[in-house]
Amino acid sequence: MEFSHIPVLFEETIASLDVKPDGVYVDCTAGGGNHSAAILQRLRENGRLICLDRDPDAIAAVTARFSGDGRVSVIQTKYSAVAEVLAELRIAAVDGILMDIGVSSHQVDTAERGFSFHKDAPLDMRMSQDGITAADLCNTMTWQQLAEIFTRYGEEKFSVRIAKAICAARQDRPVSTTFELADIISRAVPAAARRAGHPARKVFQALRIAVNDELGELERGLQAAFECLKPEGRLSVITFHSLEDRIVKQTMAKWCEGCTCPPEFPVCVCGNKPRARLLHRKPIVPSEEELERNPRSRSSKLRTCVRL
Repeated sequence: MEFSHIPVLFEETIASLDVKPDGVYVDCTAGGGNHSAAILQRLRENGRLICLDRDPDAIAAVTARFSGDGRVSVIQTKYSAVAEVLAELRIAAVDGILMDIGVSSHQVDTAERGFSFHKDAPLDMRMSQDGITAADLCNTMTWQQLAEIFTRYGEEKFSVRIAKAICAARQDRPVSTTFELADIISRAVPAAARRAGHPARKVFQALRIAVNDELGELERGLQAAFECLKPEGRLSVITFHSLEDRIVKQTMAKWCEGCTCPPEFPVCVCGNKPRARLLHRKPIVPSEEELERNPRSRSSKLRTCVRL
């Protein structure tokens, strides 16, 4: 199966890992394997790469791509399980970990996956292709629960109107396709909102995040990944919207924080010491050239920390 994905900040991301030829690395979101391939190019025969992804399509693609390469282990799992995976492989710690957060080009562009409001398909949105779907949420949650999801994960200002419209529509028949939901949203928001861009964008993002527990997975995954790093090991994370980036920024800042005693204390009594340092003070963002080449990179940010 072809798994097409255009990686963003590609060169910057690979450079941030500073790949050692004999190192051990984890690509937590292998996708089509483009980042993994670049890491492998920099590894010698005694290097090692572990590719993780929860999407079976990605796993099939990466397995086929790296078939016969003894340096590579491919495992279908959530990236929050990275510590368990490494324990099973008897790897104590690694030199670098990459996390490319969010939905892949393949998932968006494959209509039947139900991620896009531009293509009519079953309202699915599951990255792992199992568990509850976006349709399940739309047809079982109260309008209050839906509105909370749209506000929290989509920052949608018309959350209540849209949630009530969904609940009203499902009284006639279940909301089951992407076009059905997009039409309900379009009719629920004011005309001015429809002129400012597709009105379904934020709601679809919110449902996708909720279906896949993306923010919870990110919080758990960051903590697990950091604990798996060797001293001077690097964790590089690419995010695509402010909710993700805020979590990464705050988590890395906490690792980099030292003494928290009040300034008036003559000596430190808290004993806190920094556990990491930032590779770059500010996040790396796409160049103008990349933005022209790949508009989907518009909101991406790369942050990297080094374990002390």
